[in-house]
Amino acid sequence: MSELLDRHRAVMPKWIALYYDEPIEIVHGYGRRVTDSTGRSYLDFFAGILTNAVGYDIAEVSDAVRKQLDTGILHTSTLYLIRAQVELAERIAKLSGIADAKVFFTNSGTEANETALMLATEFRRSNQVLALRNSYHGRAFGTVGITGNRGWSASSLSPVKVSYVHGGYPYRSPFGHLSEADYIRACTDDLREIIQTTTSGDVACMIVEPIQGVGGFCVPPDGLFAAFKEVLDEYGILFVSDEVQTGWGRIGSHLWGIAAHDVVPDMMTFAKGLGNGLAIGGVVARGDVMDTLKANSISTFGGNPVATVGAAAVLDYLADHDLQRNAAVLGDRLLHGLREIAGRCDIVGDVRGKGLMIGIELVEPGGRTPSPAAAVRVLEETRARGLLVGKGGLHNNVVRLAPPMSVTEEEVAEALATLGEAIDAARQGLSPKVGG
Repeated sequence: MSELLDRHRAVMPKWIALYYDEPIEIVHGYGRRVTDSTGRSYLDFFAGILTNAVGYDIAEVSDAVRKQLDTGILHTSTLYLIRAQVELAERIAKLSGIADAKVFFTNSGTEANETALMLATEFRRSNQVLALRNSYHGRAFGTVGITGNRGWSASSLSPVKVSYVHGGYPYRSPFGHLSEADYIRACTDDLREIIQTTTSGDVACMIVEPIQGVGGFCVPPDGLFAAFKEVLDEYGILFVSDEVQTGWGRIGSHLWGIAAHDVVPDMMTFAKGLGNGLAIGGVVARGDVMDTLKANSISTFGGNPVATVGAAAVLDYLADHDLQRNAAVLGDRLLHGLREIAGRCDIVGDVRGKGLMIGIELVEPGGRTPSPAAAVRVLEETRARGLLVGKGGLHNNVVRLAPPMSVTEEEVAEALATLGEAIDAARQGLSPKVGG
């Protein structure tokens, strides 16, 4: 493995992150388990950054892809009709709840959010955008410009003028001590003040993650974005929900993360779990917004035949196996178990999440000072015990859990036992000083 790591470092950019002191190469997967090149097996509770939504080696998805491969057509481009693309777009438009919806397919969440920005700025004839603090929307020029997390903002240059609003990260918010109702009121007042003081009023859009992903699976109170939308509607500002991580039932209670706030946005972006590993993303939007572009455009690879037949099979599998309900039931079990662990371990500052999208924020013993060292230690300790988890957060101190939505009760119990051991081991390795 050291030989492959040396080759990686020689030809890949330094800014591509790798997990673990000794990075692993995953070569096989089945269900919720993967095997590395040394033959070591792991229970995967990060699912390729929430992308392997229904698991590994899913026959129904693989069979659909093989059937398309057998036609000899992997690609035609959007200059030609693609039946699977149209059929998938029809399904997504209906599932979106957006009136007169139209769909444009891309290859990733970054590209989907770039498209949403282009549509909104053209529709409103404005380059002003509202975003949330601690947000992440992609690594391209426009999406970096609206990312409210310094660790992921490679440049201050941007094609848009962005203003950042409070609300997405209650645990470290200056309003975090308030009740949910008062928190919503304070953040909504902040939104209104931001519009009045930092913009000329004719803002193109506001874009939000219903749960902040890279930011550490931060969960605002339900109803926050409904209150935001009332303000946005007063100004005619479009509302965009970034569902790249929250979409397709992962939060358990709803198919889309934004639906927990009882609001229908003007646009939603999606990617990751829809393809279960296939490269697909897209935007679903009001028809008048989607049709706003006057210049010619295509998507060379977006919505290609292989990706769209695979995505349709993923949607079928999600529905046929009631995985949204599974995410709700087992997510609650996981959340409850983690909060029991937090009750006996003083380096766990917060446990939060919905469905199978759960964050564990680690702090210095007994305080609230972020502890990125503890998060690194937990990653190493879980890996050593055969469990793969993710990491993130503004301070890189949040362990992220997002297993395939087909995860079982036994696997949740196994993960909880491993996490308890790993967190205890990480605690023992930290200084006993009190932070905060």
